[in-house]
Amino acid sequence: MSNLLGVHEKRHKVTVVGSGNWGSAIAKIVAENTREHPDLFEPDVQMWVYEEETTVPKASKHFDPASEYSTKPQKLTTLINHFHENVKYLPDIALPTNIIANPSLQQSVEGSSILIFNLPHQFIGGLCDQMKGHIVPYARGISCIKGVHVSSSDVNLFSESIGEKLGIYCGALSGANIANEVAQEKFSETTIAYDPPPMDSRNPSPLRGNTPKGNTPRGPTPQSSQLDLTQITEHKDTKGLTSKVRLIAQPSDFPAVDHNLLWTLFHRPYFHVRVVSDVAGVSLGGALKNIVALAAGFVSGLGWGDNAKAAVMRTGLLEMVKFGKMFFSNSVHTATFTEESAGVADLITSCSGGRNYRCAKMSVEKKLSIEQIEKEELNGQILQGISTAKEVFGFLETRGKAEEFPLFVAVYRILQGEAKVEDLPDLIQ
Repeated sequence: MSNLLGVHEKRHKVTVVGSGNWGSAIAKIVAENTREHPDLFEPDVQMWVYEEETTVPKASKHFDPASEYSTKPQKLTTLINHFHENVKYLPDIALPTNIIANPSLQQSVEGSSILIFNLPHQFIGGLCDQMKGHIVPYARGISCIKGVHVSSSDVNLFSESIGEKLGIYCGALSGANIANEVAQEKFSETTIAYDPPPMDSRNPSPLRGNTPKGNTPRGPTPQSSQLDLTQITEHKDTKGLTSKVRLIAQPSDFPAVDHNLLWTLFHRPYFHVRVVSDVAGVSLGGALKNIVALAAGFVSGLGWGDNAKAAVMRTGLLEMVKFGKMFFSNSVHTATFTEESAGVADLITSCSGGRNYRCAKMSVEKKLSIEQIEKEELNGQILQGISTAKEVFGFLETRGKAEEFPLFVAVYRILQGEAKVEDLPDLIQ
């Protein structure tokens, strides 16, 4: 891979912002690859950790009753850097020694030209505010935060929210990715969406089909030009509008951040990566599939079997595609939903054993509200499907488009107590 990208004077420094179970799993993948490609990346990967005190659990292989690491509370960063394991959020998984856990957000992102965001979405705004003035102006980002922000008036991508806050371009990563399975190196795949901005096109990504090992689809890229594209500051957002952000081109002495480089940074033998340009489609897939998973759980709770669940999934997939094409017509591709891990594969996983599916199924079986099941089963965590269903309905209702999405509306009405689960077949005719 590396020889495809040429030799450059500088290497990319990578920071992972976030260190929960998925953040730590992504940091593991990235650090394995930066170590294998020192011509492209600085080997050490900074991982920002929200500092807290904890002790090594008694069940851990690192537990030692004679050690103060086990008997006295220690800073989580100290434990990660000492044991090379996130003993609290990703226990029993060895992390590469080139991951540096850092409690200082500003220090961890300093000088990093690639920023990977992996944290709860409600913290995006505050953390980006803290990062301002501490990142290089030509940094590029990848958001691993699933979902989108939906209000009655608009749908916003987390990647674009990050980009606007920091004045950088940010793509997205999403797929059928259960963190513990990925960390245990059980085979899985993901989708990275990255549409290289025109000022970075000095070394454009290959067109679809011309890819590493010939197996990763690519979207359109800027064509060669007599213009000095590095002087361009404008780029289009996923709705086809001129973005508020004025970008600065990455210096030419760095390897170009394009589809090839991102494949090299994230692809592992156990974690296969496909790179596309459809940031909106990848982001929407991670949000809308939760509504469909609730519907699948409802019919499973009634004992209607696999045929009913398959019918719900088919209808839901069509509505996911329609939503994307209707509201992001300038950038969404149907294939993102029907061919990629971020689309159909994530939908299958979510409708098979995801928390939205499981809780919806239990609510019908136990004849309890799904909110009650959520409270009893999730230990303080929330079901994204409930809030997404309500937000999407409000958005569609405002636009006068609700009747075009019968499954999404049916799930909302069931959650609101306005319809029974048994009514679902009639509601989606």
